[in-house]
Amino acid sequence: MKESFRDPLDRIDTKILRALHGDGRLTNADLAARVSVSPATCHRRTQRLFDAGYITGVRAEVAPSAVDLGTLVMVGVVLDRSTPESFAAFEAIMLQMKEVLDCNLVAGDFDYLLKIRVRDMADFNKLHGQKLISLPGVRQTRTFFVMKEVKDNARLPF
Repeated sequence: MKESFRDPLDRIDTKILRALHGDGRLTNADLAARVSVSPATCHRRTQRLFDAGYITGVRAEVAPSAVDLGTLVMVGVVLDRSTPESFAAFEAIMLQMKEVLDCNLVAGDFDYLLKIRVRDMADFNKLHGQKLISLPGVRQTRTFFVMKEVKDNARLPF
């Protein structure tokens, strides 16, 4: 049975989360030593944190330019209508677009803010012309090319 977020985190759980958040490649033995518990206890607690949804996954951080995706673009999207159906349809499409790294429903001038990785400006121009502006329900897009990534995918401040 899956636990809920309402289960309180104690000091050891918090230490495990912080350690794995900083280095997801830690072995169970190294993690156990770092948080001062036995490897069996550490494994049980870590599994409980996964099961309860505190840890949603572990993955490598790949350098975008190393895989020829060095251009970061932020796109604000305004939909024709602000209805649950139009939001659901747009979100379903966003989940299928591999170029879209993040898609967030936002308050303000846009309905959604997208974070997109592409090779270069020409690659984005193709994506924009062939996919983004032709999406059903999209009234307007506003594009921002990122000139410098000052802080990206920072650690959570807990």
